[in-house]
Amino acid sequence: MGAGEPDAHEYHVLASEPVYEGRVISLVKDTVAMPGGGDSVREVVHHPGAVAVVALTDAGEVVLLRQYRHPVGGYLWELPAGLRDADGEPPLETAKRELAEEVRLSAARWSLLTTHYSSPGFCDEQVLVYLAEELTDVDRPEGFTVEHEELDMTVERVPLADAVQRVFDGGIRNVAAVVGLLAAAQVRAAGPRLRPVDAG
Repeated sequence: MGAGEPDAHEYHVLASEPVYEGRVISLVKDTVAMPGGGDSVREVVHHPGAVAVVALTDAGEVVLLRQYRHPVGGYLWELPAGLRDADGEPPLETAKRELAEEVRLSAARWSLLTTHYSSPGFCDEQVLVYLAEELTDVDRPEGFTVEHEELDMTVERVPLADAVQRVFDGGIRNVAAVVGLLAAAQVRAAGPRLRPVDAG
């Protein structure tokens, strides 16, 4: 397996029982054989995955969204982001679409910053975080309708250094935003080698 891929292992699923099938997630109860003998039950949430975008202006500002999140009972500052729920759509195309839908921007230059598992103790959700630069204003895609929590969304442009400080102050807690902002700051500071934009 390539660098960053889960290692080979001796854990094997003996049985998998569907528990719940929802619009976005499903829940299964897996019985897993342990390498030292015996077995154990694991509840696993399956998720289609998501993308998030650090949209960085020429002036060094990032685009942040303030959106209500029901599971935590409050508003969170986040990056433009969305589910990978369109059949067959490559993740970069999802990122481009979400950037246009949520903040009416497009980017001439794209880089893949990070990939991460949001909460691998119980969920297989993987998030790809992109860096979008050389931004221009665009109209929302045809047929897209703003609804639900997005009707109540606030959009801000914040200097990257200020956004990073918000992470350390506890004002930004969404994991994709934390990861993306810290990664973007490191790219600006040290210029690490990034993977190809179409890497998974």
